[in-house]
Amino acid sequence: MLLTITTTHRPATDLGDLLHKHPGRLQTFSLPFGEAHVFYPEASEERCTAALLLEIDPVGLIRRGVRFPRLDQYVNDRPYVASSFLSVALARVYNTALAGRSRERPDLAERALPLRAQIAALPCAGGEGLLRDLFQPLGYAVHAVDRPLDQEFPEWGDSRYFTVELEGEVRLRDLLAHLYVLVPVLDADKHYWVGEDEVEKLLRRGEDWLAGHPARDLIVRRYLRHRRSLIAEALAKLLEGEEPEPDRELEARAAEEEAVEEPLRLGERRLGAVVAVLEATGAARVLDLGCGSGKLVEALLREPQFAEIAGVDISHRALEAAQARLRLERLAARQRERVRLFQTALTYRDARLAGFDAAAAVEVIEHLD
Repeated sequence: MLLTITTTHRPATDLGDLLHKHPGRLQTFSLPFGEAHVFYPEASEERCTAALLLEIDPVGLIRRGVRFPRLDQYVNDRPYVASSFLSVALARVYNTALAGRSRERPDLAERALPLRAQIAALPCAGGEGLLRDLFQPLGYAVHAVDRPLDQEFPEWGDSRYFTVELEGEVRLRDLLAHLYVLVPVLDADKHYWVGEDEVEKLLRRGEDWLAGHPARDLIVRRYLRHRRSLIAEALAKLLEGEEPEPDRELEARAAEEEAVEEPLRLGERRLGAVVAVLEATGAARVLDLGCGSGKLVEALLREPQFAEIAGVDISHRALEAAQARLRLERLAARQRERVRLFQTALTYRDARLAGFDAAAAVEVIEHLD
């Protein structure tokens, strides 16, 4: 399992001070499940990359009696993919950096730096859309390449593994905390029993960002392995002092529905069917009523037939998520002109909704009185 962190901050070798790992040495750390190696493939004034290579011993784990999903056979994916093993390694190997401490450069530890993290193989139970839903609200540009099950047999289809790059201007401590929490959330699995101490870990690593994250409830549920008592405890602590928001219930319902549908990818099939129906009508101007995070708008943008696409929703937060998903500010001018997002409610007349060739209302009716 390989994780690299790169910076172009100058001098870039300051990364070694922040990680407390010297760029000129290979360092190896013993862990309960194998070994972790830290080394620097490149270390110059202009660019520095720190690599964390994790070697997991699945045979040794099984012989010691470890019995968890994906660890019940000698041959499994755990040595090669990012998982809860990576979170443990980050806490052990980069503990000081994760805590935001630096004896040599305390000022730098509190500054946002240009950082890029690459994970060679990241399981994602939920697809690329979930990757973006989790990391884009935290300020990252997300680049993901899905991997086929076997390049020699393309008919087998894609796997659930992605090579992922996260790029942004963030503090190193925040990047490490985001990876610590969200990698097991994406993998939807853990190699150890989830108990009361996991709530404390989640709140500690997520104290600066989790409470306001649009996918907060989904993150909490997956991180705590759907244990209801722990989820209720964590959410109660996160919500202390927070004013109730009118669209929170809608977002929670949507997250629950996505969690149920992920194993079967029903949401993707449904959107594909909707796009096919709209294409068959010959419509050029399409309205997405209750667009949510913009998944249908994104799918429609890929089809040149649709010259104008409008996404509307009652939730302002949902529209912000849609704008982040579509990355409107990065689209070419011609593509950008095809899309409009605005806030409105389906229970009121609105002149902006007139004149379209077709309208879609996908997963909306259950949210109406």
